[in-house]
Amino acid sequence: MGDSVRSVLSRSEAGGSVTLEGWLRTARHGKEVSFLALSDGSCFAPIQVVANPELDEFESVVRSLGNGCAVRVEGEVVASPGKGQSLEVHATRVELVGGVEDDYPLQKKRHGFEYLRTIAHLRPRTNTFGAVLRVRNVAARAIHEFFQERGFVWLHSPIVTLSDAEGAGQMFRVTQLPADDPPRTEDGAVDFGQDFFGAEAHLTVSGQLEAEIGALALSKVYTFGPTFRAEDSNTSRHLAEFWMVEPEMAFCDLAGDMDLAEEFLKHTLAAVLEGCADDMEFFEQRVSKGILETLQHVVDSPFERLSYTEAVEILEKSGREFEYPVRWGVDLQSEHERYLTEEHVKRPIVVRDYPREIKAFYMYLNDDEKTVGAMDVLVPKIGEIVGGSQREHRLEVLRTRLADHGLSEEQYWWYLDLRRHGSAPHAGFGLGFERLVQFMTGMANIRDIAPFPRVPGNAEF
Repeated sequence: MGDSVRSVLSRSEAGGSVTLEGWLRTARHGKEVSFLALSDGSCFAPIQVVANPELDEFESVVRSLGNGCAVRVEGEVVASPGKGQSLEVHATRVELVGGVEDDYPLQKKRHGFEYLRTIAHLRPRTNTFGAVLRVRNVAARAIHEFFQERGFVWLHSPIVTLSDAEGAGQMFRVTQLPADDPPRTEDGAVDFGQDFFGAEAHLTVSGQLEAEIGALALSKVYTFGPTFRAEDSNTSRHLAEFWMVEPEMAFCDLAGDMDLAEEFLKHTLAAVLEGCADDMEFFEQRVSKGILETLQHVVDSPFERLSYTEAVEILEKSGREFEYPVRWGVDLQSEHERYLTEEHVKRPIVVRDYPREIKAFYMYLNDDEKTVGAMDVLVPKIGEIVGGSQREHRLEVLRTRLADHGLSEEQYWWYLDLRRHGSAPHAGFGLGFERLVQFMTGMANIRDIAPFPRVPGNAEF
């Protein structure tokens, strides 16, 4: 393999021979010389390659090159007299590795994001999606660094499961039974006992329950993997397949959970601001003006702490006419969350102690028996970005909560068993990775954050 564009552009001075391999963003052919903008995806900026008629392949190869061609270039690194970069490459040899046909869909003009979703196999070559993928990479690396440095163990939670962690039922079924004539029980129901796993199985909506198993043996674990929701939603905030980050800590209460979530977000945002400076400057200039200031504000500001009850009181006294009316016992909507963080407090907020009726069965029942030890982290421009809770570790209370949600003890026998053998207070949270990247980049639609978005009616690419 040759040199990367990033390594060449990061040099402090000219000099030396390089071999570069990549794709042409543009090819400008003057009367006496050709200027090739070469990108290999290693950084935002391409490097300018100057090719002149002295090359043996100037007429046969260079003059035929166009946008999108894959090339290999050998040349010398020299000081650039042009604007925008200090170095360029004067070619000594140019090889066409892969040409493009006349219908190559990426032209010099800016393309709409909706159109680019129809050519997801090519959109990573654009400025925007190359930058998105590099931000995803740096953010993922920062997440692993954060937990590993703090002694967490990365737990690989299952993708196929028999349990619904959220109790919402919006799960994709996994089956080997024939769709046209599945086996049935005596009462006519589909007999999943004859299926591959011997029971009705689904794609996971969360790795949390398995993370609790890990935490109650290893103290601190985290999962980072794909999750699935069969939610028929076509909004700019939902995907059917996305990645979740879910830490779980034994001997931890809600206060410790909130502190970790704040440290986690600040660490990840700071890593992206530092490691993707060029890409983030592009998002600032072309996608979301002010995004750099917003992210830096989150990194620098202490997060406000509010109870759900206090948040509702603030919203009720705001005098604002919200699309969704506010009252105690109703979950907060995005417009409420954004008002709290953008207008009232003007910094990130952690809202805690939500009504028990609107939260999952596994959340710790507070002494008032009206609220549970749940928390959501709210940030400007997007609202909720982290959701977590102290888990219910008391056996009899958990049994009551399962019954309240209409869930069977038989299905969650092992989850209950954890409360019978060495139970301990524990807590954790979940963060949708794509939602985080959407916040960091300012991109309007989450389908433009996932390399290959899975949404209702579309699983192509």
